[in-house]
Amino acid sequence: MRIRPISPERLVVALADRMVGTPVAGRLRVAVDGPPAADPGALAEALIEPLRAAGRPVLHVRTADFLRPASVRLEHGRTNPDTYYLGWFDEVGLRREVLDPAGPDGTGRLLPSLWDAGTDRASRAGYVRLPPGGVVLVSGPLLLGGGLPFDLTVHLVLSPAALRRRTDPEQAWILPAFARYAEEVSPESFADVVVRVDDPRHPALVEAAPVG
Repeated sequence: MRIRPISPERLVVALADRMVGTPVAGRLRVAVDGPPAADPGALAEALIEPLRAAGRPVLHVRTADFLRPASVRLEHGRTNPDTYYLGWFDEVGLRREVLDPAGPDGTGRLLPSLWDAGTDRASRAGYVRLPPGGVVLVSGPLLLGGGLPFDLTVHLVLSPAALRRRTDPEQAWILPAFARYAEEVSPESFADVVVRVDDPRHPALVEAAPVG
């Protein structure tokens, strides 16, 4: 593999160009996957304006708004990494309310948020329409390897040392979940775009080595 340093600004441009140039029936469903320390939501937000400037309607959905109820998430305690890995996020709801409606045969009627973790109730968000040719950016952790129907996947990766260093001490309990994700799913091996973000000011694209 080849590691190519790139500025944060050029990274956004390159990703937006990749999305605009990806042909798909209906709407483009993009995963921006990474641990909280990588802040995948910030990258997704940075992509909105370039995509709109290219004529693509955009909806950004955060997995933090698709959590399962606290009675399910916290059944085995508030700091259980296995529950975080396997049962924290409502993937069924995300698929039903966002990814399937954005798919080739979908209606384009998407729900931007399903659950309000603060109140532990349904968010009561209204549905929005994303027209054909639009892009839905889904940002959050542990998005890959579970069969969610994405058309393009971006994986933000940190070295174990950088992940520990950049993770809020109060969230250190989630680190075993990401070690398990790397070992069992190995998203770095199959994501369409892999970006190393040990230092967010100096990201680097991980590219396949040229043949020959």
